This record gives sequence, C-alpha cells and structure tokens, in this order.
Amino acid sequence: MELHINLQGRKGLADQLYQQLRDGIDSGRLAAGTQLPPTRLLAEQLGVSRKTVADAYSRLTYDNLLSGKVGKGTFITPTSTRQTASTAPLPLASASTLEKWRSRSNLLADLAPSTLRYDFIGGASSKVQFPFDDWRRCNQYALRQIRRGSARYAAHQGLPELREAIARHIAFARGVHCTGADVLVCNGAQQALDLIARVLIEPGSQVAMEDPGYTPARQLFLAQGAQVQYVPVDDQGMCVEQVADGTQLIYVTPSHQFPLGMPMSQARRQALLARAAALGAIIIEDDYDSEFRYQGLPSDSLQSLDSHGLVAYVGTFSKTLLPELRLGYTIMPPALREALCIAKQLTDWHTPTLSQWALARFISEGALLKHIRRVHEVYSARRQRLLQGLQSDLAPWFEVVPATAGYHLSALAKGDLDVEFLISMARKVEVGLYSLAPFHAQVPLRSGLLLGFGAIELLDIDPALDRVRDTLQRLDGLAS
Repeated sequence: MELHINLQGRKGLADQLYQQLRDGIDSGRLAAGTQLPPTRLLAEQLGVSRKTVADAYSRLTYDNLLSGKVGKGTFITPTSTRQTASTAPLPLASASTLEKWRSRSNLLADLAPSTLRYDFIGGASSKVQFPFDDWRRCNQYALRQIRRGSARYAAHQGLPELREAIARHIAFARGVHCTGADVLVCNGAQQALDLIARVLIEPGSQVAMEDPGYTPARQLFLAQGAQVQYVPVDDQGMCVEQVADGTQLIYVTPSHQFPLGMPMSQARRQALLARAAALGAIIIEDDYDSEFRYQGLPSDSLQSLDSHGLVAYVGTFSKTLLPELRLGYTIMPPALREALCIAKQLTDWHTPTLSQWALARFISEGALLKHIRRVHEVYSARRQRLLQGLQSDLAPWFEVVPATAGYHLSALAKGDLDVEFLISMARKVEVGLYSLAPFHAQVPLRSGLLLGFGAIELLDIDPALDRVRDTLQRLDGLAS
C-alpha cells in the first residue's frame, strides 16, 4: 500500500513533501512508530528524484520527527505525534437523531472484563471449558472448504450445511419444528433481534416485553421508534392478560425468564399464543440458554406449540460456546422470511463463512452435544454450590428465585437491604456483584442480585459468598 502524498507541479517538490509529511505527523494521521517507505521506493511512487525524498527526510530528522534505524528503515519518532487544535464543530441537521442514539442505554457493553478476584457476572462462560482443540480442527476444515470455493459472497441466509445442522440440533434439543430453509444465520442473537425489529417496527409501533427484561432488546425496540409496553411478570412468567390491544410484536424469554429465571408455565404459554393470534402479533421467543437444564422435564418451546406461524425463535451459540464467536440464528416464520433475508443482505450481506463452516462441522460431528453435556456437569455443580450458600449463609438477606435452567440465578433482597451499597462494598473485598435494577424499565417492587456462575470456578464460590456474608454482617452492625 502506497503512502498518500499529493505533489503539485514540478517546483518546490522537496518542500511540498516535507510539509505534507509534517502535517501528517502533527495531526496524528501518521502514527508514532510508523515506518516510512525507503527513499528509493517513495521516489519511484511519486515520480521524483531520490534526492528530493532524501532532503525531505533529512529535514524531518533534524526536527526530531523521524529517526533512522540501521538495517531497518526510517520511522516516525514515538514522541513526535501531536494533535493540532480542532476547529469548532458545525451544527448538524441530524443532531436530534444522534442525541436519541446517545441516550440509549449501553448496559451490557459497559461491563468491562473484571479484575476482581471473584466475579458473579452474568452471561459469561468459562474459557477453560471451551474445546479449543476441536474448534481448531473445525476451523482447519473450514479453511479447506473456503479454499475450494469461489471468491464470491456467500448466501445471505447462511451456508446450507450450517442451516441444516442448526435445524437438526434444535429439533433434537428443543423440539423446534423447522428445516434448514427456515433458518437465518446471524451474528449473534442480537443481530437476529435487530433484523426482526427492522422489518416489523416503524415509529409508533406497539411492542410488549417483560419487565424486568433484557435491556438491549428494550433499547433496540426504542431505537426503532417503538412504543414499548412493559408487562410485569409473576411466578408463571409474563402476565399475558395485560398485553395491550394494538400490540404488533411481543418479546419474551419463556424458558428462563431474563433476568429473574423462572420458566413460563404451560398454561401461560398457551394464553400467550392465543393472545398473539387474536392481535395478529409476532412473538420473539428468545431461547438464550435453555440448553442447560438442571431439574424437571424440559418445557416445550413456544415455536413448537405455534400453529399460526407467529413465533420467531431466536437462539445463540454465545452461551454454549463463546460470545466472541458472534454466532446466532433465528427460525423465521413464513410471513417474515423474505423480509428478513432482504434485511440481512442489506445489513452485512452474510455472516463470515469461516465461522459458519467451522460451526457446521462442529455440530455435525457431535462436538457441540458432547461439549454441552460436559459443561452441563460443571455448571450444575456450580449452581448447586451457589444455591447452598444463598439458602444458608445468605438466607437472612436474600430469597432465591426458583429457576431450572441457564447459568445465572437471581436473588431478591429481604427487608430494606441497600443492594447498591452492598455491591460497592463487595467490590472492596474483591467480589463482583450485579444489581437487577438496570433490567427494570419501571421501578422494581424489590431489589436484588443477578448472580452468574458461568465464569466463576467451583472452588471460588464458597470463599466469595463468605466475603459477601461478612460484608452483610458488617452492614447490619453499622445499621444497628
């Protein structure tokens, strides 16, 4: 790649070159440590004499902006880059639109990697459990497949091999009724939600979702201009009878309500499907971590109970594998299929094929099910240890919300416990705790904690809870 220099005419070439290089360095466009082309190569690129380039380099070296390294080349000095004074920004015609986006909550994106000794962060898995050797072998297979193919964009709906593998997997594991033709491969579940929102929501569209609920979904719907109704939940899930007339889209997490954790009862599922049919509303079923079930029989997915083609089933591999892979999918209802495929193509054309080929191989050779079974045992042990601590040492302060799946638990505070203050005090003893409050759109009736056990090791749970208990006892002492 050539260095961008634009010389005018045939006079003062060395001065022009010097000034353009200096401007690039001063503005930061040419970063400190950047290697400049050799004088002979740059002279050939610019169509000037080598002496012209050498003179400009010499002046910049004299100014301490360049330095030469024997046998390596000429580099911009590390201390030379500085920003020039910025000009006053002009008012933008789109300022109000930008302000709306800036006002959107970015809760989960703000959860930076923790440096705490113990961390109960939700939605995170342990990389120790990830089958890197199996995934590496599948990636090598993927590279061979790409090498054999043409250097063209792939199908926007996803590789047929992966769509068929996903259809077989969720039919086996979740009883979902679909074929590969119904699958749309996405960059994580979040893109699936975005695509569905794009094709269904216009400014003023009515959307109903659980409260508390998944904050990124709420912010996504609001960003599309939806009027969002926040429907309360009880021990059976969303209170379906409160879904308002005129609702066009309903978002739920029936298998493991996010963030509280209770499953939606069978009666409530049937009521939700009936309400959606009466409204002509599409249901987004976000089945984000139901692969990990610890007790009772698995509940039917909404999609498998749907006889009217109203449920868009959304799944992800971020929980079973790694969030960094950004692999998810949606099972498209027939009415949405064409629109969703067009939206996907216009958004990013298709999900990277290297990851798709690797995942298709990973699923088809049985590595995914093997991995789920193995980590299920790990998460089950962690969950049991966390439950024991919450129901014994922490029982005076917290009540666990019953949950049968996933890898987080929610605990509601008893009495007038100041959860936010507890969280700040726990960080001082190297324990990361997280509040349920940000997941509520309306004022919560009870405060509480979301306790993830996907990323904390089994042997760390007891000492972490001991520190939380000791902190709570100190807070009680201060209050008395």
